[in-house]
Amino acid sequence: MIFERYYARIHRYVSSRLGPSAADDVAADTFLAAFDQRRRYDLTRPEAGAWLFGIATNLIGRHRRSEVRRYRAMARVDVRDDSGSHEDKVADRVSAERMQPRLAAALAALSKGDRDVLLLVACGQLTYDEVALALGIPAGTVGSRLNRAKKRLRTTLGKEMYVHG
Repeated sequence: MIFERYYARIHRYVSSRLGPSAADDVAADTFLAAFDQRRRYDLTRPEAGAWLFGIATNLIGRHRRSEVRRYRAMARVDVRDDSGSHEDKVADRVSAERMQPRLAAALAALSKGDRDVLLLVACGQLTYDEVALALGIPAGTVGSRLNRAKKRLRTTLGKEMYVHG
């Protein structure tokens, strides 16, 4: 039941961090680790999502170098110039494609803690309290790290991030 309930969300989160090729293995390893650690789960918490995202984030940490390499590779991608082909929809897509390398470089430049918090909120769609549980840090630290990451992204990406995001 826990697998069926959370697997798709965990898989999406891992895929957004490490790419689709690693997502199957890391998502599966998350549930294996959860099973192995089941005695450590706090039964007073009715939802296991934050706990599973914490396990997934720790496993992703083992692949951290791959994640940073992936962001750096995405930053080097040369995007085609498709302007003028279709109206607003195409213009938005082209703008997003152009933003991707800069966003990837900015994500690679974040500290592990700031990147983990940002991506758990953005990709995992966790609340501050869930991120705090997942990472074993106070909710106030989640807010601080998220604000710091957003500020750094804003500085790096400028206004484009908010026009197209």
